[in-house]
Amino acid sequence: MSTTNNTFGVAFYLKKQKTTQAGKSPIYARITVNGKRIEISVKRSIEENNWNPAKGMAKGSREETIKLNKYLDQFKAGIIDSYQQLLLQKKFITAELLKEKVTGADQAGFTLCKLMDYHNNEQSQVLEPGTMKNYYTTQKYIKEFIKERFKTNDKYLSELSYKFITDFEYYLRNRTPEKGQKPLNNNGLMKHIERFSKMVNLAVRLEWIDRNPFHAYQLKFDKVEREFLTKAELERIENKHFNIVRLQVVKDLFVFSCYTGLAYIDVFNLTPANLIEKSENNIWIMTNRQKTNESVKVPLLPKALAIIEKYKGHPQALAEGKILPTLSNQKLNSYLKEIADMCDITKPLTFHIARHTFATTVTLTNGVPIETVSKLLGHAKLTTTQIYAKVIESKINDDMAQLRAKLQG
Repeated sequence: MSTTNNTFGVAFYLKKQKTTQAGKSPIYARITVNGKRIEISVKRSIEENNWNPAKGMAKGSREETIKLNKYLDQFKAGIIDSYQQLLLQKKFITAELLKEKVTGADQAGFTLCKLMDYHNNEQSQVLEPGTMKNYYTTQKYIKEFIKERFKTNDKYLSELSYKFITDFEYYLRNRTPEKGQKPLNNNGLMKHIERFSKMVNLAVRLEWIDRNPFHAYQLKFDKVEREFLTKAELERIENKHFNIVRLQVVKDLFVFSCYTGLAYIDVFNLTPANLIEKSENNIWIMTNRQKTNESVKVPLLPKALAIIEKYKGHPQALAEGKILPTLSNQKLNSYLKEIADMCDITKPLTFHIARHTFATTVTLTNGVPIETVSKLLGHAKLTTTQIYAKVIESKINDDMAQLRAKLQG
């Protein structure tokens, strides 16, 4: 067999120097590519007098002879198929490369654990520590699953299949959580499979795997109702004065986020350089979201501006070169629980609810177009903002009242 540039041949022979005491010699395939030879054991043996060296096959018509010759035909077909795959990939074909392809040695380095390590090392330079923590947890669960299901520490990427993914999903659904942990809910579980899918997508791009086992898999997220504060709830927090200094600071940071839409980390990172005066009493925050690096430009509403003014000389803010004093997100959220209790708010109050409140109660409810809200939140896609687009009953009521007045007029 030859192409314009390559000569290629496969022949079977007996390796007589390895003949066993039982008188059987192992059968080898000799592969020749461009005059270079290499051999592969076919993992079968035969007595020399039952072998036809001219034809490179077993002699006779006994059932085991027919079976052996059929196996040799399939083995040869596999070598030819591997050769043709390399041709299609426009690889420079050598006898060694073809042997690796046939024996699977070309895939040997491409394992699931190697992929996860590679992905996490690469992405740790790009992704936030919080996001990476989630990837490490996904990695831990995949390793647990492999050990429990397959009694091994790793799998070749070529072994991944649709069934592997669905079995992993089933494993996560039934996994016993560690002490003090809640069981995984559906969306938490789907996030692990989504991260697994992203890692496999990387393997496809790197050509470590030929086909994507996630091709037919559908992620199934449940729709989540985003919590936000109503106008009345927000006013209760705004109007409450706290004698405890730490609670007053947390309240101010929370209200600031309700009127700017900034996530906790972006409030934390604000420095005087992020404040741009466009004209008198028209000050904008200009920054980049840490999570996505999308630019955010927010004209300051009076209530947000008043909080910046209040903390202008704050010693901690000045010492750290920040606009506002800051706390860890964990402490902040524990203090917000105290504030919720003191303001008769039954919703689980977290700092992120402030961002949702800005999107709904402060902007959308007051008629700010969703495209503008999307820009203010620093979203790359409008579909992300639509999650926040709560149509609140009071807004429906106002809109219908306006419509009623128009129709009566």
